[in-house]
Amino acid sequence: MRSPLDRLRHALAFEIVALILITPLGAMAFHLPMHEIGLVGLVSATLATLWNLLYNFLFDLVLKRRTGTTLKTGGMRVIHAVLFETGLLIVLMPFIAWYLGVSLWQAFVMDVSFALFYVVYAFGFNWAYDRLFPLPEWQKARTAT
Repeated sequence: MRSPLDRLRHALAFEIVALILITPLGAMAFHLPMHEIGLVGLVSATLATLWNLLYNFLFDLVLKRRTGTTLKTGGMRVIHAVLFETGLLIVLMPFIAWYLGVSLWQAFVMDVSFALFYVVYAFGFNWAYDRLFPLPEWQKARTAT
């Protein structure tokens, strides 16, 4: 399993790169000022970072207990990303509605749009991260197969 410092590096890198991408894209898509989308993004990133740390730790614990390894297949990565974003959606939707002064439906549409972006982004980012920073146990598993 990943060390606490590695998990922190992963979570921070994930959120920083996402903020760089989502702020201008969100401002253009929803016709809102970048500073409003930026603040929503920053608060969302902070909550997401905390959720990321907890979620990935728990996901890896369950995965290791069920399969004996934390090595994720392509299908497992899809499940991982979808479950992560579903949990985050539940937390963020009320904040978005309140801060932007929009209805819960509008906040839901915005949140789902961001979540769809993040599902694709999380899949790609996590795959790239695992290739850049592989765990030693994965090398043994790959060699054995």
